[in-house]
Amino acid sequence: MAKSSTSASSRRPRYGLWLMAIIALVAGGTAWAFREPIAGYGSIAAAYSARVGCSCRFVAGRSLEDCAKDKLPGMEAVTLVDDPAAKSVTARFPLVAEATATYRKGFGCVLEPYED
Repeated sequence: MAKSSTSASSRRPRYGLWLMAIIALVAGGTAWAFREPIAGYGSIAAAYSARVGCSCRFVAGRSLEDCAKDKLPGMEAVTLVDDPAAKSVTARFPLVAEATATYRKGFGCVLEPYED
């Protein structure tokens, strides 16, 4: 009797691929189910971080790296970028929200868009 040219291991189902597909579907479904709370948290975190970062940077005169230490627990995903020429700080919560606060003399740091 001749041996088959395919080994037993190549005929075995690929459980790893199925498991990864199931995990991806569950993660996607969970993200979809909680999209509104995630968006709400992201927009609040970005706005709060932009306002506090702007005040720290342009009112207190600290460096942006030092201001990043003032983030509340749970806001590690928020990034800060400053624009010294415009005296503004932009905070981004990845893939969810972005907010900019600008220093205005007499008003302090205000979130954009700002109408006087």
